[in-house]
Amino acid sequence: MADTLAIMKMSPVIPVVTIHSVDDAVAMARDLYAGGIKTIEITRRTQVAMEAARAIRAEVPELCMGIGTVWTEAQAREALDVGAQFMVSPGIADEVGAVCREADLPYLPGAQTVSEVAYLVRQGWQQVKLFPASVIGGPTAIKAYAAVFPDVKFCPTGGITEQSASDYLKLSSIPCVGGSWLANPPKGDLPEGESPIRAAAERAARLGR
Repeated sequence: MADTLAIMKMSPVIPVVTIHSVDDAVAMARDLYAGGIKTIEITRRTQVAMEAARAIRAEVPELCMGIGTVWTEAQAREALDVGAQFMVSPGIADEVGAVCREADLPYLPGAQTVSEVAYLVRQGWQQVKLFPASVIGGPTAIKAYAAVFPDVKFCPTGGITEQSASDYLKLSSIPCVGGSWLANPPKGDLPEGESPIRAAAERAARLGR
């Protein structure tokens, strides 16, 4: 089976991005990689998401590109077609898991409750996305989850900020978090011409280390 854990360990933060412009997406991907982030999850939430994913895969091949919000077999096969190197679902999506097993592609199925995590473990998944992390109780809840599932590694996503990410990454059960803040960080007092996305990526790449 494909090594999902290896994907999770590539960077402490997987940027979770919603794309509205293909050109902007490629520029963002370049800035993320230049800042030290090695993965990106492109959500299937806009009309241009798949086109942007294909462009990123072609123009920034050094960045490990995944497709998120994948719910169906058709969506999973489309993700394969644009060159996805991993897939993510916000919840349980057995059809997607079957496609990923067939393609030997890393996959992060999603869960929110203990029962959902238990179901995924019974299906053979040892790496799980917890979404929305802030709603289920944040690091305190995940610490309790990890006590019940000591062999499972979690990628919490949803409501995590640059300020709160380190609280999650302190837990040994969490190799990485998903973060949407990287796609639209505050500009702050950066020198003129410096990319705020690259600066945010540099800070994110240092988290948990």
